[in-house]
Amino acid sequence: MKLLQRLFDFYLDASVHVAFGVFALVGVTAITLNIPLDRHLAWFLFFGTIICYNFVKYGVEAKKYVLVANRYHKNIQFFSFIAIIFMGYHAYFLKLEVCFAILGLALVSGLYALPVLPHAKNLRSLGGLKMFIVAVVWTGTTVLLPVLAADYELSWDVKVVLLQRFLFVLILLLPFEIRDLQHDAPELRTLPQRYGVANTKIFGAFMVVLFFFATFLKDEIALVDLVSKGVLFLILGSLMYATKRHQSNYFSSFWVEAIPIGWYLLLLGIRWF
Repeated sequence: MKLLQRLFDFYLDASVHVAFGVFALVGVTAITLNIPLDRHLAWFLFFGTIICYNFVKYGVEAKKYVLVANRYHKNIQFFSFIAIIFMGYHAYFLKLEVCFAILGLALVSGLYALPVLPHAKNLRSLGGLKMFIVAVVWTGTTVLLPVLAADYELSWDVKVVLLQRFLFVLILLLPFEIRDLQHDAPELRTLPQRYGVANTKIFGAFMVVLFFFATFLKDEIALVDLVSKGVLFLILGSLMYATKRHQSNYFSSFWVEAIPIGWYLLLLGIRWF
């Protein structure tokens, strides 16, 4: 049991779980917009997420990413280097315009972690912007990139999906913001720091409503999309209710990050039947 527990913790700590979440959202975009899934892009983003998140978590400063303090983090570092090889393989098959878009998103991700601004350590340290920057990167990664890979036009329905994905990611970030309230520096000025936990949850509930009803803004509403959004409406609403300042160890790091995976599996299941 201890071995399974260590493997599970490594699965979470090495960002494999969140990488599956990104992979799943790429699949969600393909099904929602009825476009072909570029599997090389999906796996590129899977391995790229592992690298990016481990860099942010364990190497906010570049030197710390090279000189890791303990054995466990060195194992995660080695795992990340292996991921680079697989990411490079899948990158070879990507279209040029997709590569340029990835570079733009990678630049924003780099600015999020690296100290390049004169009066702030990084974009993450700019008051109130942290979660919005993450939501923009996730939205661009899981919606815009698959659309570009499929040579699909930036139609009105794509714009609605972009809006919904942005709201969806913001909603998923709120439990993390609430969990990290006792650890975040005051200058981050996160929503729970500025408005309190209760008001943050109310804001999240409002976004859940917007997320669901934005579906009706689309020109073409597929039954599979509507049903999945209805289920998500209930899940995300329950999430806002259940989120607390003092959470169990795996509430956010596993259950919240599993929601994108559950969404993708739900869509696959509806399509199957």
